This record gives sequence, C-alpha cells and structure tokens, in this order.
Amino acid sequence: MELSTVILLGGFSIFVGVLIGGVGIGGVLLVPVLTYVLGMEIHVAIAAAMFGYIFIGIIGATIYARHGSIQWSTALWMIAGATPAAFLGSMVASFVPAQGLELIISLFILLAGFNALRGRATVDGGRDITNPLALIAIGVVTGVGSALTGTGGPLFVVPIMVSLKVAAHAAIGFSQAVQAPLASLATVGNFLYSTVDIYVGGTLAVGLVLGGIVGAKLAHLVSPSVLKRLVAWVLVAVGLFIIGRLLLNLQPL
Repeated sequence: MELSTVILLGGFSIFVGVLIGGVGIGGVLLVPVLTYVLGMEIHVAIAAAMFGYIFIGIIGATIYARHGSIQWSTALWMIAGATPAAFLGSMVASFVPAQGLELIISLFILLAGFNALRGRATVDGGRDITNPLALIAIGVVTGVGSALTGTGGPLFVVPIMVSLKVAAHAAIGFSQAVQAPLASLATVGNFLYSTVDIYVGGTLAVGLVLGGIVGAKLAHLVSPSVLKRLVAWVLVAVGLFIIGRLLLNLQPL
C-alpha cells in the first residue's frame, strides 16, 4: 500500500474505532470507505474489516469488563449463538445478495433509534434479558448479519438491546463482548472461502484499537441518559445512511 493510503486508512479506522468503542456502532461506515474510496473489491473489504474487528473487540471487551458493564453470564449465551452463525455467514457471503438485507437492517435500525428517542431513558437499572434461547437467537442474527455485511456485531446487538430497554452501557458492553469471538470465526471462514488482506486488516486493527480505547473511556465519562440518546441518534443516522446508499443505487455492504 502507498503511504497516503495507509494514512487515510489508519486515520479513518481510528475515527470508526472511537464510534465503536463509544456508542457501539461505527463499523457500518468502514466497508463503504474501503470499497468506494480505496476501490477495494467488496468481499475483500468485508474480510479485512472482520479481521480488524477481532482486535478492537478484545480491547473493548476488556475495558467495558473492567467498568463492570458486561454481564458475562448473559453475554456467553449470545456468543454461543453468534460464533457458529458468523462462520456460516462468511461461507455464504460470496453469493448472497445484500440489497434486501441492507434495507431490512436500515429500517430495523431506524425503528430502534426512534423508539429509543421517544421512550424514557433507560439508565443503569434497565431491563435484564436472561432467557438463554432469546440470547442465542440474538447472537445468531448478529453473527449471520455481521459476517454477510462486514459491519461488526455492535450494529446488530446495540439496536436489539436498546429496543428491549436494556441500559445503554450494558447494550454496548454486550456488543463488545460478542465482537471478538464473532469476528474470529468469520475470519476463519473468510480464510477458507474468501481472501483476507493481512496488510489492510492489520492497518485497520491498529486504528480501530487506538480509537476504541479512546471511545470506550469516553463512554464511561458520559451519563447513561445522555449516552442512550447519543446511541439513538447514531442509530437513526446509520439507518438513513444505508437507505440513502440504496436509493443512490450503490453497491451493497
């Protein structure tokens, strides 16, 4: 890669890392930049992004766990559903059209965001989801969807948890816990059934980790009610972003 490409890629991945670490969502912006700005083939872009998510997932989960924002007894059920589903998603990503999936995801995210904005703020005493089957189902949806689109687990986990009235910090914490195992299994699948550009993936990993550290620390300096509204607005913005791309007839994530 040229130096200018490395600088652009590293700088943007830091920004995305701050979003992922701070509000749990940001990876949705990564693949379009790799594809439309850097001209990378879509499947290679998805594989590189998933490789980078492994490392920010490890760092993010560590930081959130230290702050007590991850309930591991709950997160493990989600991981149990997400990891095999991510491997499956990486297998079929090469031939499954993504336009319809993008539309469904964007509408779902918009609904979750507007629901969070309309409702009362769910702070640290929010709802607990303890049903193992429900958690596994959330994990399966997250794993398949993330591997197919290269958006990372937080894009799915956060809106689902927020719509279920889970506290904002807890929702983001769950997304961080799921991200590394999910991305690891998806990357294994990509090595077997696609192409993983280690140089691009490594550059993304460094930038995402640096940004994720900053974002995770900022998240614990913001009040839960403010964070919840911030997450809600991010959900709305991401949903509109995806719909806008579909209306412009751009290529799928």
